[in-house]
Amino acid sequence: MRIAVLTGGGDVPGLNPAIKAIVNRAIDNGYEVLGIRRGWAGLLEYNLDDDRNNWRCILPLDKQAVRRVDRFGGTFLHTSRTNPGRVKPTDIPDFLREEGKEYTETQDFTEHVLKVIERLGIDCLLPIGGDDTLSYGERLHQEGVRVIAIPKTMDNDVYGTDYCIGFSTAVTRSVQFIHNLRTSAGSHERIAVVELFGRNSGETSLVSAYLAGVDRALISEVPFDPDKLAEQVLQDKANNPSNYAMVTVSEGSYPIGGAVMERGEADAYGHRKLGGIGEWLGERLQELTGQRILYQQLGYLMRSGAPDSLDLMVAANYAQMAMSLVERGESGRLVCLQRGVYSDIPISTLSQGVKRVNVPELYDTEEYRPKVRQVFGMPMFLT
Repeated sequence: MRIAVLTGGGDVPGLNPAIKAIVNRAIDNGYEVLGIRRGWAGLLEYNLDDDRNNWRCILPLDKQAVRRVDRFGGTFLHTSRTNPGRVKPTDIPDFLREEGKEYTETQDFTEHVLKVIERLGIDCLLPIGGDDTLSYGERLHQEGVRVIAIPKTMDNDVYGTDYCIGFSTAVTRSVQFIHNLRTSAGSHERIAVVELFGRNSGETSLVSAYLAGVDRALISEVPFDPDKLAEQVLQDKANNPSNYAMVTVSEGSYPIGGAVMERGEADAYGHRKLGGIGEWLGERLQELTGQRILYQQLGYLMRSGAPDSLDLMVAANYAQMAMSLVERGESGRLVCLQRGVYSDIPISTLSQGVKRVNVPELYDTEEYRPKVRQVFGMPMFLT
């Protein structure tokens, strides 16, 4: 049997350990393993008529190739946000362009991807990614390709699972940096605004603020009133013997009557880049309070570096589960954690809902801060 593994979307700590566990078990079973480079781009850009540059797309994997990769963050297979089902005219590989044809709309090259999978002799495909990456995995499953999916995203927002690879390390990094910023915020007696990743789910901001004891936390699910927030942080600052206050804000947060701050062109999945709400909020709070602001966008620092022990464990376990499903001949499954128990669900579950913060249970919409009181019977990650 020949299996293939790829990583798509944003990198997170834990991807390399998952790949290593997949490869080691597959080799022990006598399987062949191919690493698809740069996510779905590796299949889109594979030239069926000219092998000279295909080494950029496919990497044969064995135990020696993955021996040390679990010690590092990111993904050694590299990643992209390519969606072969919606390729922009500017992103179409030259060898796929029809001579004389003018491309003005996105193109679906799934037929080419299917031919590549057949040419490579891939019996089962293991994509590791978030909603976007895995949604194309579901598309291939519908086309008859055997697919076993593994969820990863530091936002922890894949529907159907309590946990995605990368979330724990992102929160751990955020808490560490928030505590480190306290020294500067306190020394200069400022209001600190810390912007965290989180497009549609504010879970990273919520959990990081909860664990770090932040004064106020803005999340993607709840629009906020800048004037009310200004009054609250002024009081927080006055109540603090060190005369400073701290606010976390999800990049997908927005003020009442406003909109999420986006910039640039949409990617292949229809998403534009987020960012800027923290800087806007800092300037607005300075205007409203008359206080100096310390603004820090954590950005990629949240998901850089080696994984923590929890992400190491979940990544390895998800990989073992995926390989068990491969060995049983399953297809169209997503490995997951549900209420603390490892399980698997149909990959079609991804499109059946959206995963967001449970606002009534976990967030005070008037005080803009975590409200975690009753945890009996709740999952470990409060999702």
